Amino acid sequence: MDLLVNGTAHRVAVESRSLLSDVLRHRLGLTGTHVSCEQGGCGACLILLDGEPVTSCTTLAITLDGSAVTTIEGLAESSRHDALRHAFRSRGALQCGFCTPGMFLACAALLDGERPRDRREIRERLTGQQCRCTGYAAVIDAVSDVLADGGAP
Repeated sequence: MDLLVNGTAHRVAVESRSLLSDVLRHRLGLTGTHVSCEQGGCGACLILLDGEPVTSCTTLAITLDGSAVTTIEGLAESSRHDALRHAFRSRGALQCGFCTPGMFLACAALLDGERPRDRREIRERLTGQQCRCTGYAAVIDAVSDVLADGGAP
């Protein structure tokens, strides 16, 4: 199967039962994609699939031939989301760091898509991202800061 991961083409042989999270972590060495609940409920394994947020722990890799995947490592290589990185740091929107890759990708997708109108909508659109440390207010503050500063992610 052929995948474009973070802008790099990969040809990977996968079993029909292989999950995308396993391919990313164990075959391609991209360990920034975390796995927690293994049911798609926590958001730790979130990646962008053709630009859309998807839980990689519930996605069969075999179904993705020819797709483009962006992981947290892919965003780290680009300056496109510097404002969001700065807002996460300044607002303390990360603590233990386990949920941070998925949370950051969810926020980046939110800012790259149709912009939320208010804090309530930010909160609603981050549903599915679990964080036991921050209480979400700092994450919502970070996204709100980026939007208030002109919205460049």
